[in-house]
Amino acid sequence: MDIYNQILIRSMRFGLIILAGMLHGACSYQIYTTEEHRAFNLTADDLFENGIAFTTPSSITGREQDRQSLALTFAEVLREQRPDIHVVSLPETLSAINKAGLLDEYMKMYEHYEQTGIFNYSSLKKISAITGTRYIAQLNLSGFDQGEKGRFGIFGLRVLETKRANLRVFLQIWDTQEGVIAWEGYEEMNYSTETYTEQGITFYDIARQIAENMVARIPRKTEDEDNESAQAVIQPSEVTARPSTN
Repeated sequence: MDIYNQILIRSMRFGLIILAGMLHGACSYQIYTTEEHRAFNLTADDLFENGIAFTTPSSITGREQDRQSLALTFAEVLREQRPDIHVVSLPETLSAINKAGLLDEYMKMYEHYEQTGIFNYSSLKKISAITGTRYIAQLNLSGFDQGEKGRFGIFGLRVLETKRANLRVFLQIWDTQEGVIAWEGYEEMNYSTETYTEQGITFYDIARQIAENMVARIPRKTEDEDNESAQAVIQPSEVTARPSTN
């Protein structure tokens, strides 16, 4: 019995050593992306001089609850990475639309876009006027999926798990004065991590990664010009009606 106990203890110690080593190297992650971006008539100066407002994103069926989160994440990242740009977030845009009595027209414009992929030119100009911006950001949540699976167990317990998430996002920047698409980008990201914790990959985690990548692709000034612009721009806490810049 003593020999059996010694063998058992040694086996448990060996197992714990292996487990400690695996846990020490756990929580690593892998990211794979597919992306495409095209600038039609958007230059580095355009957003700085005219600003951009976020409108209600579109989404696949069943992910409607994530639309606001996606828009807020992109606005947050855009303000952080491009402090030279006047950014109007989705809540600010919606508040301005409601105050201006344009709710019904906004709903019709949105429904028309869902069916045709085109924004009504007249409605675009009105949104431009009430938000004080020339450009609007239209996001499309094309797909989101997440899951997990056990990878390693010891003594019948699942210890190490692989968490994964997949997100597909399409972004268009519309020029409200010309009624055309000025810039568009698409990105799909596969995000996976091996961890011993219960925490999975959240929608915010992967949405922010994509937002950072896409914002970095939008035309921008040189570093010196960005520093000068940032000193001259103060982000407003509330949207006020300002004349749009042609």
